[in-house]
Amino acid sequence: MFKKILLILTILSLIGCKATKPVIVTTKKAPVKPKSEVVRTIKKTNTSSTNATNPILSNPVKKEQSNRETEVIVSTSKTVVTNDVVVAYVSQFKDIAMGNMRNYGIPASIILAQGILESGAGRGDLAINANNHFGIKCHEGWTGESVKHDDDAAQECFRKYNNPSESFKDHALFLTGRSRYSKLFGFSKGDYKAWAKGLRVAGYATDPRYPDKLISYIERYQLHQYDIQVLDVNYVSNEQQMVKELTIESKNPISQGLVSYVVQKGDTLYSISKKFDLKIEDLKQKNNLSDNTLSIGQRLVVK
Repeated sequence: MFKKILLILTILSLIGCKATKPVIVTTKKAPVKPKSEVVRTIKKTNTSSTNATNPILSNPVKKEQSNRETEVIVSTSKTVVTNDVVVAYVSQFKDIAMGNMRNYGIPASIILAQGILESGAGRGDLAINANNHFGIKCHEGWTGESVKHDDDAAQECFRKYNNPSESFKDHALFLTGRSRYSKLFGFSKGDYKAWAKGLRVAGYATDPRYPDKLISYIERYQLHQYDIQVLDVNYVSNEQQMVKELTIESKNPISQGLVSYVVQKGDTLYSISKKFDLKIEDLKQKNNLSDNTLSIGQRLVVK
């Protein structure tokens, strides 16, 4: 009897040991799971917070930098302009450029890009004093007015026009009337890259980077959109109205009285303002200057 009781107790003891093992395993696993969940939750919270704040902080900064960005355009004169000046130039002359594209087959994007580059977005010496927006020299056979300007050589002869619209028209006639540019008109009107490279090959400019500069302006200021508009069958030109407005503007004594000055070594805004009896702020406003920085050779409108 005693042996039976001892055997039963032994069996019960073994069963009790086996029953406690799962409890031990469960206890070990329980803390591990919450720890991993907490870590993941923290990481997700940080990541989403960062992603949410970045656009709010970055967009205004980029916009502000874009509006204040300046560049030096070097063509027939060295001109410092801001993005706003270039945008205003495009807005002013896009209709004439599109009209010339329709009438002469030259892409509007190319016309505008050349105008920006050659005239310093309308702020260069030739544009101000001669309404010459494309740096076209007198060449043989020119019987119109002219001005002297230092370019590849000293005091070269450049064409002078009564208003900018005459310059834009003469640019079209210049390209269509010379055999060396005839290959350009074999390119698609929508292929501004081919036109940019073709102008350099034909000898319009000696700068090997001329095509890249034109393409850069076209793409940065989305000038190709005007080619697309003209190529649309529903395009209606607004050229005549723009020519009329520019002609009236050219007869305004104020616009005819513009005078420019080339910055010399040692010049400051203060010394130039005194020389031409101007306030510094007025001088900065006339030339769209955001600070007092000047560079030798820079051309400023002073009257």
